[in-house]
Amino acid sequence: MKLVAIAGSIVGSKTKTAIQYATDQLLDKYPDTEVTLLDLADYDLQFSDGRNYLDYQGDTKKVTETIMEADAIIIGTPIFQASIPGTLKNIFDLLPVGAFEGKVVSMIVTAGSQRHYLIPEQQLKPILGYMKAQVVQSYVYIEDIDFYQKEITNHDVMFRIERLVEDTITLTKTYQKIREEKEAEYDF
Repeated sequence: MKLVAIAGSIVGSKTKTAIQYATDQLLDKYPDTEVTLLDLADYDLQFSDGRNYLDYQGDTKKVTETIMEADAIIIGTPIFQASIPGTLKNIFDLLPVGAFEGKVVSMIVTAGSQRHYLIPEQQLKPILGYMKAQVVQSYVYIEDIDFYQKEITNHDVMFRIERLVEDTITLTKTYQKIREEKEAEYDF
């Protein structure tokens, strides 16, 4: 199984810290899973101009192909001005409409306060649904007070990330088994 974890911003450290914790949990508890961490701050991505994702070059092509090859994706995003960052939205724009068909997608959201806890429901889930993702219904919402010096300090947050990782893997394996059973019904 291939899983991609995306740190969906080019600024700040909290989202990267949370995604790194999720990645560490994946590597520790599911060593047979191929895990790739895409920190968007590490890439020089072009803005989407409507081309097929395979027609881009360099970092843009690498990032989009990595996402397209994944069986599951954990998206980490901060909330800025009551919205997801443009860098993450650009990733969605670079990919085809059905990019997440057959993929399980879960979310870790960081924000400065409780005020933006519905942004994943109102912005991310509709985009993921439109792109045909099987979305893990619960997501992890983390506030600034849960971090100190680039470390997660709230044990409940750590537990919720661990549970999200478990749910993501379980749901991915379940959907893979269902697809295999469905494909076995065909005689060719």
